[in-house]
Amino acid sequence: MSKKKKVRVELRKNREKPPRENDITRDYQEGDGRADDARSSERVRAKGNLSRYRTVVQDESADGSTMPAVNAETCIRGRVLRVHGLASVVETDDGRVFRCAVRRLLKSLATDERSVVTTGDVVWIRLVGTGSRDQAAGAGEEQLPAELATEPAEDSAPSLESRTSTIAQEGVIERVEPRHGVLTRASRRREHVLVANVDQLVIVMSLVEPNLKPHLIDRYLAAAQQGDLKPVLCLNKSDLADAVELQSLIGLYAQLGVPVFLCSARTGAGVDRLREQLRGRSTVFSGQSGVGKSSLLNAVQPDLALAVKSVSEVNQKGRHTTTYSQLIKLDFGGWVVDTPGVRQLSLWQARPEEMEGYFPEFRPFVPLCGFPDCTHTHETSCAVKDAVARRFITSRRYHSYLGLFNGTTEE
Repeated sequence: MSKKKKVRVELRKNREKPPRENDITRDYQEGDGRADDARSSERVRAKGNLSRYRTVVQDESADGSTMPAVNAETCIRGRVLRVHGLASVVETDDGRVFRCAVRRLLKSLATDERSVVTTGDVVWIRLVGTGSRDQAAGAGEEQLPAELATEPAEDSAPSLESRTSTIAQEGVIERVEPRHGVLTRASRRREHVLVANVDQLVIVMSLVEPNLKPHLIDRYLAAAQQGDLKPVLCLNKSDLADAVELQSLIGLYAQLGVPVFLCSARTGAGVDRLREQLRGRSTVFSGQSGVGKSSLLNAVQPDLALAVKSVSEVNQKGRHTTTYSQLIKLDFGGWVVDTPGVRQLSLWQARPEEMEGYFPEFRPFVPLCGFPDCTHTHETSCAVKDAVARRFITSRRYHSYLGLFNGTTEE
C-alpha cells in the first residue's frame, strides 16, 4: 500500500479585487482635507485577493500533481467518454457507464484550464450512496438525462448516444490521472484541452466547401508537436477536386514525415487506408466545421450514425453539428475522438522564440544565421530568409511561421 503525505495546494480565488476609486476628489472642495482622509482609508490589499490554500492527502509517489489521493477500495477507475455541461459520462474498466459530477475541490484547484476534466481523461470515481466495490456492482440503472441522450430516428442505425443511454447510477469524479498526448489550444487567455490521452491527431481538411486552408494545417502540426501527438493529414472530398493539382501539397507534407490520405466520405475512396491507420490506436479527429469529420467516421464504421449537416450555401462555411467531444470505441480495435469544428487555433503558452522548432525544414539553416538569437523575421544575414528566397523553404510555410511568431490567428 502506497504511503500518503499531506500537502498544501492553491485554490482559485473566490473574489476579484475591487477596482480602486479614481474620482475621490470629485465632490470635495480644494484644501478642506477630506480628500486626504478618504485616500488614507483605502485598503492596501483587498481581502478577496488573498491566496487560498487547502491541505489535501496525496500519494507519496505523486510527481508534481495537485490531485488528491483516492481509496482504491471505494473508488472505481474509468475513462471520460464525453463532457456535456456539468455532467461527465465515464466508462469504468469493467465496461459500465456512469454519469458523474466533478468534486468541488477539483474544480477549485488553481489551474489555467477552462475545465479540470476533459474527454479521454483517466479518472477515479466514487458512486453516490455507495461505499465499496461490492455495492457498486449491484448498483441499479437509470436513464441518461435529456441533454446527454437522444432518441434514434426510426428506420435508422442506433446512434452513439442511444447505445449508451442506459447508464449506472450517478457518481463523483474524485481524481484525474496525469495526462499524455493532449490536443490543446488557447481560448480567452485560458487553456482549452480538447482531448487527452490519445496517440495521434488526424487533421481533417476539405479540398472544397469549405476551401483548403494550408496555414491551419501548419498550426495543427505545431499543436501536435506541442502535445506529443503523431500528426496525420486527411484531405476529404477528393471526389470534388483534381488530384493532380494537389501533388505539390502532398509532396511537401510527405517530405516532413506526415502521412497524407486522400479520402472521400461520399465515394469511400481512401477510407480503407484510413481505417488501417486508426486500428489499435487512440486518435482524435479535428478540423474546421463542415470538412467531414463525422462523415468520415461514419464511413470508417457505418453503425456509428453520427449526425452530419451540409455546408452553408451562403458563406460556404461548415455548420456546427458536433457540439462536444466524444470518445468512441471502434469495433476493429482502437478509440477515436470526434471533436467540434474549430475556426481558429492558437497555441497555448508558446513563446515566439520556440516557433522555429515547429518547422523542421528550418533546422539545417538556423545554425547558419548571423545572430544566435535570430528570429528570422527582420534580421540581416538570416539563413532561413535566404533559404526562402532560394525556394529551399516554401514561402507559404514561412508565412505560417510569421503568423505563429506574431501571435496572429487566421481562419
